[in-house]
Amino acid sequence: MNSIELIKKTNKEIKELDELKSFINFAANYQKLDDVIFNVIIVDNDEIHELNKKYRNIDRPTDVISFALEDDDTFIKLPQRVLGDIYISIDMAIKQANEYGHSLLRELCFLSVHGLLHLLGYDHMDSNEEKIMFELQERILNAYGIKRD
Repeated sequence: MNSIELIKKTNKEIKELDELKSFINFAANYQKLDDVIFNVIIVDNDEIHELNKKYRNIDRPTDVISFALEDDDTFIKLPQRVLGDIYISIDMAIKQANEYGHSLLRELCFLSVHGLLHLLGYDHMDSNEEKIMFELQERILNAYGIKRD
């Protein structure tokens, strides 16, 4: 049984949270994850800016940051697979949804599956990795019924 927490650490009202939680569970099942733990944490630009600055030495907000525990060689393996945390900036999600002309739900789902794939070891550091990761993101979104508007 998976243990997936969706944590809202912002005062902004987000009516899409229940549907986002359903999508995150769907994405985990799509990836055939069983008995994993991870968190999706919705924050504001100030908090994600601080995380980006502290952990990536990038002095600006970003849309999503994943902290994959399995990437850490000192991480102790547990009976249940602990993947890590995904932080999403609600401010950036709103901005990007408007820029791309699609719903906030689609943007939040995109950012959450992007973060989940990072927790699972996917990356987009070169064009081949990017193609694999981005095609998988789209397959998961489409399978759930989240299409580009």
